Amino acid sequence: MMRLDLLRSLPGRTDNAVLAFLVPKDDRQRALALRRIHEVVPLPAPVRRGKDFEGKEEETLLLYTDRGGRPQRIILAGLGEFAKRSEPSNRSINLERFRAASAAAAKRAAQANSTAKTLVISVPGGIGGKEKFPSSEEILVGVFEGAALGLYRFDRYLSEKKGKTKLTTIALHPDGFDPGNALKRARVIVSSVTFARDLANAPANEVYPASFAYRVKKTGRKSGFRVTVFDEKKISTLGMGGILAVSAGAREWHPPRFIILEYRGPRPVNEKPVVIVGKGVTFDSGGISLKPSANMAEMKMDMSGAAAVAGTFKAAAELRLPIHLVGVVPLTENMPGGSATKPGDIIRISDGQTVEVDNTDAEGRLILADALSYIRKRYPRGVEAVIDLATLTGACVVALGQYATGMLGTNRKVLDELKKAGEETYERVWELPLYKEYDHLLKSDVADVKNAGGRWAGAITAACFLKKFAGNMPWVHLDIAGTAILEEAAPYAPKGGSGVGVRLLVQYLQNRVGRKNA
Repeated sequence: MMRLDLLRSLPGRTDNAVLAFLVPKDDRQRALALRRIHEVVPLPAPVRRGKDFEGKEEETLLLYTDRGGRPQRIILAGLGEFAKRSEPSNRSINLERFRAASAAAAKRAAQANSTAKTLVISVPGGIGGKEKFPSSEEILVGVFEGAALGLYRFDRYLSEKKGKTKLTTIALHPDGFDPGNALKRARVIVSSVTFARDLANAPANEVYPASFAYRVKKTGRKSGFRVTVFDEKKISTLGMGGILAVSAGAREWHPPRFIILEYRGPRPVNEKPVVIVGKGVTFDSGGISLKPSANMAEMKMDMSGAAAVAGTFKAAAELRLPIHLVGVVPLTENMPGGSATKPGDIIRISDGQTVEVDNTDAEGRLILADALSYIRKRYPRGVEAVIDLATLTGACVVALGQYATGMLGTNRKVLDELKKAGEETYERVWELPLYKEYDHLLKSDVADVKNAGGRWAGAITAACFLKKFAGNMPWVHLDIAGTAILEEAAPYAPKGGSGVGVRLLVQYLQNRVGRKNA
C-alpha cells in the first residue's frame, strides 16, 4: 500500500519526486492558481495564459522543467468547475472534484515512465468559502483518498507486474491549509478500503468461508476488534436453515461459517450497539438455478458486503471511535451438486419462519434472514440500528447502475443519516419504496413466504423478504450490487471490487459520534 505523508514545504529539484498542482477551471481562480504555481515552477507562456490547460475535470498536463530548483516532472490536474450554490450537496460535489483530480494526477504520474518514488500534490488554499466547501481537513483526506485509491491495482498474482508504478509515497503540501487530523484519518480509511477491495478481488479458491474468517480474525487482533467464528456444527445447532440450505452443495469442501465482530470503543456514546451485517457468499454459481457462464467469474465478489463490514471494523477500531459496534457476517458458497438445495424445497429460518425456495440463485436473502434473526435473539433489548450490505439483486443494477446504492428500510432517522453520509463521501444512496403492496409478490401456497417475487421490482421484493426477519428493529438494507462490482473504472476505483460501503459507514459512524459529543 502507498505510504501517505504531509510536507511543510515543497521539495527541491530531484529525480525522486513528481510534483502535481490541482487547478480549478474558473477563469479567475485558474489564473490565480497558475500565477502562484509559476512563482514556484516556471510555466510556459501558453500554459500561464490558459491556452494549453483549461483546468477541466480530470484534465492533466505533464511538463518537464530543470529550472526553478524544483522536480523535473510537473503535473497540472484539473479540478473542474466547482458548484457555486451554498448547499450541503454542493459541498460534497466540490470535495469529489478534489478526489477525482488527485486520482488523475496520480495516474498521470504513474504513467510518466519516471524513476520517481514520491508524488507530491500541492493542494491550493483560498478557493471558495466555507459554505461551499468542506473543512480543510476533509479536503486533504479527500485528496489522499483519490490519489492512493486511484493507484490501486489487484496484481498480487501477476508474475510480471507490467505497468506497475514505481511510486511508493504520496505526500501532500497543504498550501494555506490546516491539516488537522487528516493524515491519520486518510491512512486508516485508505488501508481499510484497500483491505475490503483485496478481499473482494481475491479468487474464490483463496477466499472461501474459512479463509475469510481467518483473515478477518487476524486483522481484528492487529486492529483491535474481537471476532467470534461459528462452524457448521454451531450453525446447525442454532437452526440457521437459510445458511445450511445455501451451503448444502458446497459444504463437503468449503463448509459455511458465521462470524460475529465486536468493537467497543473508549467511553462509547451508545448504550445499545449499532449492528452492521454483510452478505458473505464467497462464490455464487446460482446453485441448481445455475447462472449463465458469461461473467460468472465476477461472483467471487458476491461477498463484497462482508468485505465492507470487515473494512469498516478495521477503520473504526484504528480510529478508536467511541462507539459500540457489532458485525454479523454469514459466509458460504452457493454451488450445485447432488446435495444442493433444489427449487421447491422448503426450509426453516432460525426464527421459525418457513421459506419456499423458488429460486436457488436468490440465496443472499436466505443467509441474511438467519443473520437478522440472530441479531433479534441476541439483543432482546434492542439495538440502535441494523444496516445490512449485500450484492443482492441484478434488478438494482438495472435500476441504478454503478453510481448509486439502493437503500430501503424501516427507520427514517437511519435512512436520513445514511443519505447524509453518502453525500459526504460520494458513496451515494438512493431510497426505494417498501410499500406493503409489494408483499403479496412473495406469497407462497406451501410456506410462510417464498424467496423470489418474479420479475417485478426485484430489488424491492428482496428487501420486503428481509423486512420479515428484521422485525421491529430500526433496519436499513443497502443493495450494493451495482456499486460494489464495477463494470467500468471510476476515477479512483478500477474495474472489479470497489470496496464500497467502508467510507460510507465510517462517515455514518463518525457523524453519530460527533452528534452525541456535540
